[in-house]
Amino acid sequence: MQQIAILNQKGGVGKTTTAVNLGAALAERGYRVCLIDLDPQAHASLHLGVEPRPETTSIYDVLVRDVPLASVRREVGENLFLIPSHLDLAAAEVELAGVVGREVILRDKLREDKEVFDFLLVDCPPSLGILTLNALAAVEEILITLQPHFLALHGLSKLLQTIDLVVRRLNARLRVRGIILCMYDGNTRLAAEVGEDVERFFRQMRGQKAPWSEVRIFQTRIRRNVRLAEAPSFGKSILQYAPDSPGAQDYRQLAEEVLSCYGLPASKNG
Repeated sequence: MQQIAILNQKGGVGKTTTAVNLGAALAERGYRVCLIDLDPQAHASLHLGVEPRPETTSIYDVLVRDVPLASVRREVGENLFLIPSHLDLAAAEVELAGVVGREVILRDKLREDKEVFDFLLVDCPPSLGILTLNALAAVEEILITLQPHFLALHGLSKLLQTIDLVVRRLNARLRVRGIILCMYDGNTRLAAEVGEDVERFFRQMRGQKAPWSEVRIFQTRIRRNVRLAEAPSFGKSILQYAPDSPGAQDYRQLAEEVLSCYGLPASKNG
């Protein structure tokens, strides 16, 4: 199973959109995908039509109340499963403050889980707190989403410092797999310049002993597309809501590029 956290400490950079629609695109190709919504805003859950209600269990119960993942997981589409979030998750940082090993609760729960998936995707919150640390301690790889504006690289160094700290103290196998440029407008010089800056930034890291030294800048650019913004309000992925839109095309192409990273066929069923 490929275990991937989709990460950026900044909000509004296409992180949840990518987690949901990349997961849906991989599922469409026949791969079994489980998405964990680790953001208290529960946007990934809402995007897939799961309303966070007081009576329903969520990832909060897994982390705080020792509930098994299997009791929370639900099927939201063919080959696509969701561990939903809840607003209560915002209190987890405080409630787990005195818990020994609080950074590795999710890792341990995943090890106990018997269900088999091809991909595990974790939608991280836009912060570097205990929830994000749980994700980074549990997975093997990271995808970072960036919006192509002049602040795209601002804060990236802090994010990489956090990843390096997690590698040294919690999860030695963690690596940054790739960078995804979202909300891309190919008609602007700025977007192209930011793309070049990102390429140059990571090219300088080649050969260094760092978790991001072999990072891949994905050639697929997730273009600005109004359909991507509309899809969550209908509780559908872009592949369900507007399957012929540029957004759907981009995420299908990104899924193919991600599969190629692992040497996997474009379709699991041939």
